[in-house]
Amino acid sequence: MLVQQLIRETLEMQGFRIKSVKKTGSELVVTIVPDLRYHPLCGVCGSPGDYRDTLSERRFRHVPLWAIPVTLVYAPCRVTCPECKSVHVESMPWAAGKKRLTKAFAVAIATWAKSLPWLQVARQFQCSWGTVAAAVTYAVAFGLGRKDLSCITHIGIDEISRQKGHVYLTNVYDLRTGTLIWSGEGRTRDTLSAFFDFFGPERTARLVGICCDMWPSYIETIKVRAPQATLVFDKFHIIRQLTEAVDKVRRQEVAEKEQEHKGVLAGTRYIWLKNPWNLTDRQKASLSFLETLNLKIHRAYLLKESFRDFWQSTTRDAAAKFMEHWFGLAMESKIKPIQDFALLLKRHEKNILSYFDMPISNGAVEGLNNKAKVISHRAYGFRSAKNYILNLYHCMGDLPMPTSMHRFV
Repeated sequence: MLVQQLIRETLEMQGFRIKSVKKTGSELVVTIVPDLRYHPLCGVCGSPGDYRDTLSERRFRHVPLWAIPVTLVYAPCRVTCPECKSVHVESMPWAAGKKRLTKAFAVAIATWAKSLPWLQVARQFQCSWGTVAAAVTYAVAFGLGRKDLSCITHIGIDEISRQKGHVYLTNVYDLRTGTLIWSGEGRTRDTLSAFFDFFGPERTARLVGICCDMWPSYIETIKVRAPQATLVFDKFHIIRQLTEAVDKVRRQEVAEKEQEHKGVLAGTRYIWLKNPWNLTDRQKASLSFLETLNLKIHRAYLLKESFRDFWQSTTRDAAAKFMEHWFGLAMESKIKPIQDFALLLKRHEKNILSYFDMPISNGAVEGLNNKAKVISHRAYGFRSAKNYILNLYHCMGDLPMPTSMHRFV
């Protein structure tokens, strides 16, 4: 099979023809010229237009053949479009937007970029890191412009740490499909408002349920921008708040106790935080001994375990009665971190009880956040939030990919 035929099999060439293929140095250079049997097409609307003039040559990277780089050379013309009533550069069906890549090359690079770090993909295809970023940018822009968001009714909102120093991204997920809808830098009211601006008022009006943690900026923005949606506080964040309160009790008690008691409590952190059925035999034995010492941490542990039954309530009214009873026990315990947690529950009681009207949670979202961290670690981090967000969309957004005439991967 001739190289010219291979190029035709992998590129959309109607309206164009291959003039020559030459080996120049270490690459194959394919020169393309217009097929004069066809009118040039407007690059904006795709309508046939009248030739106006010819621009200088442009070079496009194509998928390598047997590890030999392939470059397309073409001098595009400008056309006078009767539909647009303006002059535009002609449509080049192989080009990936304004990038100096072919669609086939961009799709091949972007497909590998879902599984490998960008630097490794660049080495594999003998191109620069910037070329990989351009291919992913093209694929993500294509997918975001074509993804159907009209059926989304339940969303989960969560933040993820991008780097040390409390630098966060806010991620919004579709709870039905478990895919990323939107990601933005920060976790402020402006950040979440930017999501609702992107989502639009019509789609926002169709939202039925929103699940998030008790971060005030999220709460205030949701109440203003989507008041019709049922706001549910995520049960896993509530459980985490409670376990953090228990761990705070342990640290305080270690600081208060004499040296011999410090030795008894040393290494017991996960005994108090683990689920009882996940304890090892050695941890179970240690817990049985610690129960005899009448420690504050043990009383906090019992309150933590008793709160587990709250999520088993069959109705909202039963959950409200349980919370009222548990609140009384927490306040009577006189353990400051547990009392603070109980007061937090009291302040947000309405939206916590909403779980029993609409049992949604961010459990799947937590798994996706872990995947987002793996994406960052795989690339040894990203210097800018823009590139990190771009990769999150690419790997977690389930975006439609551009099609090409031939699959290379």
